[in-house]
Amino acid sequence: MKILVTGGEGFIGSNLVPELRSRGHDVWVCDIHQSGNENYVRCDVSKFRQLEKVFQKNKFDMVYHLAAEYGRWNGEDYYENLWQTNVVGTKNLLRLQEVNRFRSVLFSSAEVYGDYAGEMREDVMDTVAIKQMNDYAMTKWVNEMQALNSAAMFGTETVRIRPVNAYGPHEYYSPYRGVIPIFIHHALHGLPYTVYTKHRRIFDYVEDTCVTIANIAERFRPGEVYNIAGREEHDIKYVSDLILSYLGKDDSLVKYEAWEPHTTKAKRIDCSKAVSHLGHNPKTSVEEGLRKTIEWSKKAYATANTPSRRLIAIAPKTE
Repeated sequence: MKILVTGGEGFIGSNLVPELRSRGHDVWVCDIHQSGNENYVRCDVSKFRQLEKVFQKNKFDMVYHLAAEYGRWNGEDYYENLWQTNVVGTKNLLRLQEVNRFRSVLFSSAEVYGDYAGEMREDVMDTVAIKQMNDYAMTKWVNEMQALNSAAMFGTETVRIRPVNAYGPHEYYSPYRGVIPIFIHHALHGLPYTVYTKHRRIFDYVEDTCVTIANIAERFRPGEVYNIAGREEHDIKYVSDLILSYLGKDDSLVKYEAWEPHTTKAKRIDCSKAVSHLGHNPKTSVEEGLRKTIEWSKKAYATANTPSRRLIAIAPKTE
């Protein structure tokens, strides 16, 4: 297939692209910055003209739509960017999908489950009135509604996915990223950080995530939605302790608090449909995944010693 990955130079995208290419697909990437990489087009998805130009020059069988502003606090501080990129950007893509008839994989998020305290199954949203807890979660849910409306009105074919705490190589630190890149960056550089001891999370190593996501190209079921997560739930403190242990450091710079405001205490995820339909098999333990991520981080931050490189490393724009 000829496949476009929007946001393909972000964290998940930069892991997904080589996985798709290893299967023989002709993969193109668009992202917001300049790049000399293979089959790359600069494009801000929130600008319809720029996105339309990509499709005027290429005919794609499928689009993996990852381009987005990431994170709840980023969404509070830069809400204009968040809504323009996430919601208007997705609307732009859907308009082009309605004309060009490609299939798409829409990256949503487990954040759409908001304040739901039960087991998070894909059909929960059909029966329970969910309250999303931040703008980032709201934009992801709006995008799902946009995709469903486009399918109903224009017959577009989209699969929605809700990844859960993917982590691993290519996830550079910023204060808006998840706990793992924040803990690793701070521990490596001797900086203080906070651990919320009452929170629990399931983590999925990004290589496992991307194998499952790439499987959608061969196992596409229009209209489906999938949770994609790891198998085991862990205390956030356990993750911090592992990172410190691997780096040979103590927790003297760690501040412990019970709860973090505006976020769920635990997420119990049901991935049985992804296992059944997509062969989802998260085989990398958090212990092994953290070791690999730390080794990548040591090398990545060791080379981030010029002003331009530091800028890219600290402020990624996509998921």
